[in-house]
Amino acid sequence: MYRKTMSKDKTSGGTIAQNRKARHDFFIEDKVEAGLVLQGWEVKAIRAGKMTISESYVIFRDNEAFLFNAQITPLWSASTHIDPEATRTRKLLMSRRQIDKLMAAVNQKGYTCVPLASFWKGQYVKCEIALVKGKALHDKRATEKDRDWNREKQRVFRKSH
Repeated sequence: MYRKTMSKDKTSGGTIAQNRKARHDFFIEDKVEAGLVLQGWEVKAIRAGKMTISESYVIFRDNEAFLFNAQITPLWSASTHIDPEATRTRKLLMSRRQIDKLMAAVNQKGYTCVPLASFWKGQYVKCEIALVKGKALHDKRATEKDRDWNREKQRVFRKSH
């Protein structure tokens, strides 16, 4: 039987897009991996690196989770027969238990759900969803100060060895 071998290129396992702003603006409480329901033209655009999740967040409707405001810029060569919508709401695939847990935290405890990263897992596009709480300005400054101090310690440690 003939079997096609997959070449190891950038689509076979790696980060597609990251939300660095979320790590700066929020305290990350819990992380969950979720699948993403996509159309064909979206997969082709993601393979070309045309996905942005920096302004997106997760909403819950009818006991389902959706990724809102994630932008996938269409490739005009791959989406000629349809009218692509770059920021449409995309369904997230998670277990019922995970969705219930996240919904309860968002509705009762004042948390927010945001995507941290999207990546390839085999042939599927996955999204790392985090349960987060907002940081105040003084918390952001403290985090920045700690990061700068750790960077300086590493620099001094490297010079001494």
